[in-house]
Amino acid sequence: MEKTYQPSAIETKWYQNWESKGYFAPSGEGEPYSIMIPPPNVTGSLHMGHGFQESIMDALIRYHRMKGRNTLWQVGTDHAGIATQMVVERLLDAEGKTRHDLGREKFIDKVWEWKEESGGNITRQLRRLGASPDWSRERFTMDEGFNKAVQEVFVRLYDDKLIYRGKRLVNWDPKLHTAISDLEVISKEKQGHMWHFRYPLSDGSGHLTVATTRPETMLGDTAVAVSPNDERYKHLIGKTLTLPLVDRKIPIIADDYVDQDFGTGCVKITPAHDFNDYEMGLRHNLEMINIFNDDAEINSNAPQCYQGMDRFAARKQIIADLEALGLLEKIDDHTLKIPYGDRSGVVIEPYLTNQWYVKTQPLADEAIKCVEDGDVNFVPKQYENMYFSWMRDIQDWCISRQLWWGHRIPAWYDDAGNVYVGRSEEEVRTKHSLADDLTLKQDDDVLDTWFSSGLWTFGTLGWPEDTELLKTFHPSSVLVTGFDIIFFWVARMIMLTLYFKKEIPFNTVYVHGLVRDSHGQKMSKSKGNVLDPIDLIDGIDLETLVAKRTAGMQVPQLKQKIDKMTRKEFPEGIAPYGTDALRFTYYSLASTGRDINFDVGRIEGFRNFCNKLWNASNYVLMNTESEDCGQDNGTDYQLTLADRWIVSRLQETEKAVADGMEIYRLDLVSQALYDFIWKDYCDWYLELTKPVLWDDNANPLVKKGTRRTLIRVLETILRLAHPLMPFITEEIWQRVNVLAGVSGDTIMHARYPEADDSKIDAQSVADIEWLKSVILGVRTIRGEMNIAPAKQLPVYFKNGNDNDKRCLESNAPFLKKLASLESIEWLSEADESPLCATSLVGKLEILVPMAGLIDKNAELARLEKESDKIEKEVARLSGKLSNAKFVDKAPADVVQKEKDRLAAFKEALLTLAEQKSKIAAL
Repeated sequence: MEKTYQPSAIETKWYQNWESKGYFAPSGEGEPYSIMIPPPNVTGSLHMGHGFQESIMDALIRYHRMKGRNTLWQVGTDHAGIATQMVVERLLDAEGKTRHDLGREKFIDKVWEWKEESGGNITRQLRRLGASPDWSRERFTMDEGFNKAVQEVFVRLYDDKLIYRGKRLVNWDPKLHTAISDLEVISKEKQGHMWHFRYPLSDGSGHLTVATTRPETMLGDTAVAVSPNDERYKHLIGKTLTLPLVDRKIPIIADDYVDQDFGTGCVKITPAHDFNDYEMGLRHNLEMINIFNDDAEINSNAPQCYQGMDRFAARKQIIADLEALGLLEKIDDHTLKIPYGDRSGVVIEPYLTNQWYVKTQPLADEAIKCVEDGDVNFVPKQYENMYFSWMRDIQDWCISRQLWWGHRIPAWYDDAGNVYVGRSEEEVRTKHSLADDLTLKQDDDVLDTWFSSGLWTFGTLGWPEDTELLKTFHPSSVLVTGFDIIFFWVARMIMLTLYFKKEIPFNTVYVHGLVRDSHGQKMSKSKGNVLDPIDLIDGIDLETLVAKRTAGMQVPQLKQKIDKMTRKEFPEGIAPYGTDALRFTYYSLASTGRDINFDVGRIEGFRNFCNKLWNASNYVLMNTESEDCGQDNGTDYQLTLADRWIVSRLQETEKAVADGMEIYRLDLVSQALYDFIWKDYCDWYLELTKPVLWDDNANPLVKKGTRRTLIRVLETILRLAHPLMPFITEEIWQRVNVLAGVSGDTIMHARYPEADDSKIDAQSVADIEWLKSVILGVRTIRGEMNIAPAKQLPVYFKNGNDNDKRCLESNAPFLKKLASLESIEWLSEADESPLCATSLVGKLEILVPMAGLIDKNAELARLEKESDKIEKEVARLSGKLSNAKFVDKAPADVVQKEKDRLAAFKEALLTLAEQKSKIAAL
């Protein structure tokens, strides 16, 4: 192996090898295990959230693949109707053209052309992340097979009276000219105004004052509502007002929705332009007057003087006109939430328009029950409450979009406006016995992308055909997703899968948190705090990073702020950390459900972790290559205490990893691996092997046993860590597997380690812990007394028990080597020791003679500091034991344990006091 770990030299090489040899495909053997990737947008690129989510899925799929499961990680991308259409329209705009210049068919051809040439960026980046889905089965939500599934679902839901076309209120994007989902609406807090207008009573007896933040909508008012319990207005209920500027009489109605204590207690009702007003309009059978066109300009339903005006221009004119009429009572400053389209950036309007809808309540009932019954489990469980909250208050789902790119709605109209639904025009004509000369026109709308992605778990596996793939891998095992799409995607998948497959889509929904920056702020381009996973893997220089973060920013002050912030945070750019270090960082933060704050400092630490493993492997190979490592599995070797200890700790680590994977706590998995690899194997075990391997007079059987343990534990470590760190583990495994007596072409298909309790030697674990404590005690004295690590020291032991004596007798060679000791002497209680620096392991005193070694004042200060620390513990425990509530209520063994600790601390204080007295006398 190369002396230095260079991730760039191994990652691309191994990924190409894995993919070219088809290692990611299902094995066809073992119990099925499948994961469906939440399909990223075909327009997208890998961001930190993607990197986190895909890393989690890859760890799960690699783990179960190595466990012998028949694994399928189904990969694919979403056609992303709005986003993709916008990309291609921008390209056309640069040519001075619009989609209307091309016409629908040629525009769709243009989109497909873009998709083939430029739409695969995110899948290339997934490969860079080490993701191991079955690329041979990659799907696209617009491919022919998936389109067939979408048409089948639409037609069957329509035939079953669960899809209908109706005029209802939707989120309307005036720039894109389409309805959009709630998820595509971003609420921004803005400083605005509340205008108070007077609406005259039609009988001339006075007026009511209403308040609004959107004066332009008053042109479509069809009522004013008051609370039925409001004594101020009870006598007016049923009377009419004359709507200013429009001169239309509108009723005063009573509705419990109105809060009589808010504002004037009078609410203007515009059913065609407000979601709450729309529901009130249905309750009171109010007229619904739409005053906008598709561009959010005033239409012919308003007075002629406003027709054709932009909504905001009309607002200014209406305010001025009402003020001129003396009907503007006052204007208050007001903070309000304004809805913006996340793609277009314009203010969204509630808009009354004809759309296609799914009746969701009949579908929701079964979807609620399957979670209540435990057929689908949320991890963490608390997200079930969010799911139930949405599902029990579900509204019909608007599934039509006024776009060209997407699954075109399989509905046709004749000249009389009659609608016919079918899988094709031919089927429609046959199904309804229509004349050949009857002109039919297909609906221009396409389906919401959430509708097609709702079929993802079974549509990707060949449905509506009953394929072997579908029989084998559906229901899938786990869905890994963020909480923000539990309703928009997760719930809809459950509803549609239950209806069409009569089974759940997945057994578990693992909900991960969102990735935020190191300060807990959401990552966004506008804040300039975005991190690109590929930049963390490959590195990026400062100037390129600054240019990347400020690209497209139009406000100079903001651009300067982001520039300054980036230069301060990354003065030398971002170093290349490699994929394994990035992935391990993700896992260390992956406690279920919680948002994670990503600090680049952590990835640097895990790059060091990779280096540690690499260097340790070089040491192992240096001591095992061309040597007898017991590959024959015979018994002609002997294991040292250290060998038995590391094998024992390995079993405990294997169990901790399995437990963590079982409950989706990859943070616990990564911690268990980190502690074992860095602390136990590298820091301690490798050092404990040196007295054996570097001793020319050592027993050959003992040497063989140590070499055997070295290489086999390392090989097991690599298999254990592979799901989290795929590249470095494959590279090293290819060098050590034969030495460890393991065969195979790739670590990916090697068997995952499983704990064997029979290999745990509790005594060896206890003895090594004793040895470590003593060595650390000596090292503490060295550090505090500033004694060089290599200086050979004489050491005395005193006041220990029989176990301490046994451990010392068994491990003196290890102790001398690792603690750099020239001699060890056990003192009896009667023996008078020279003046020494002291460290305690339990009651055992570790004494290092101070003659010629110490600074008297520094040692007195050290002992004083240790005494202070112990005195605080004595005071704390004394207070605790003097508390009657604790002594009376705590279990007797707990109380006794605290008493024993207090006695030990007091005894330690006496020892330290004696030591201070001796030093003071020097």
